[in-house]
Amino acid sequence: MKKFILIAALFIASVANAATLTVVAKGLKNSKGVVQFSLYNKDGSIPDKKLNKYYKKQRVLISDNKAVAVFTNLPKGRYAVSVFHDENGNGKIDKGLLMPVEGIGLSNFKSVNLFNPPNFKKASFMLDSNKKIVIDMIYL
Repeated sequence: MKKFILIAALFIASVANAATLTVVAKGLKNSKGVVQFSLYNKDGSIPDKKLNKYYKKQRVLISDNKAVAVFTNLPKGRYAVSVFHDENGNGKIDKGLLMPVEGIGLSNFKSVNLFNPPNFKKASFMLDSNKKIVIDMIYL
């Protein structure tokens, strides 16, 4: 019985320290493919050129030119989110000469350029309770 009470107390404590993050990617130019949401929780993880430094990720279908991802049971702390419109479903950001040809987005950014590259510090926000953020898609 003591073991059960201890396990229950630990579970309740972990849930009390957890939050849900809802991320809306809006302004998609079409409903082709999927939107990949990548969640980051440490400095140095952005930019993520190879798409493998993420903490969690989700691939979501598009509806009415937007996509919504919900990340649950997250420990409270600093996070950043990047999204990309994977129009052809190949799992990578397709690029032209230097810039992406598919839509991208990043928390706390309305535009991106080569002279102001994103990083975790600029893109991050504090998650200390349930939160919803909206990311406007950028097509270059």
